[in-house]
Amino acid sequence: MLRSAVPSINAWLFAGGSLTARLRAHGAVEVIVVKQGAAALWPAEQGDLNCRCAYAREVILLLNGRAAVWARSVTPIPAFHGAWKSLAGLGTRPLAELLFEGRSLDRSELVPHRLERQGPVTQWVRQATGQISLVAGQSAYAFELPIWGRSSVFWRRRQPLRVFEAFAPWVTQLPTSRTGP
Repeated sequence: MLRSAVPSINAWLFAGGSLTARLRAHGAVEVIVVKQGAAALWPAEQGDLNCRCAYAREVILLLNGRAAVWARSVTPIPAFHGAWKSLAGLGTRPLAELLFEGRSLDRSELVPHRLERQGPVTQWVRQATGQISLVAGQSAYAFELPIWGRSSVFWRRRQPLRVFEAFAPWVTQLPTSRTGP
């Protein structure tokens, strides 16, 4: 399994439970919705979900006004109309509200990803952050490109939801004390 040589990065990559709760231990968390709706899947998503097109929700999590995590959650369209239909109503609330608050879900192992400087995920991060900066019209969304990310698949009523999270480098230097479910 891919691991960083830096223990603080591994602590974030392999921390179970709610990422939002871990971030909240360090300050105010805001969810900025970049895009949601039908989307073509990335190759890794296609492999995990066994389909080519799905419902996607792309967000940036800000910690104390600073871009901290870029997240993309995808589920096949039939699952979006079934087990994962509540994704549509999340708005600016964190996905953790669906995943960790009183629900019984299965989760695959967390898979770490070392991101390529010019790779597709990094391009997506640049594009998503640029869109938000244009809409916000402010420099509060200045960011550092993520180097590490992780993914896992949640299962509800045999329907998958793949979650990918990419971390700003400064986030991986924060302590990851166990908080939340």
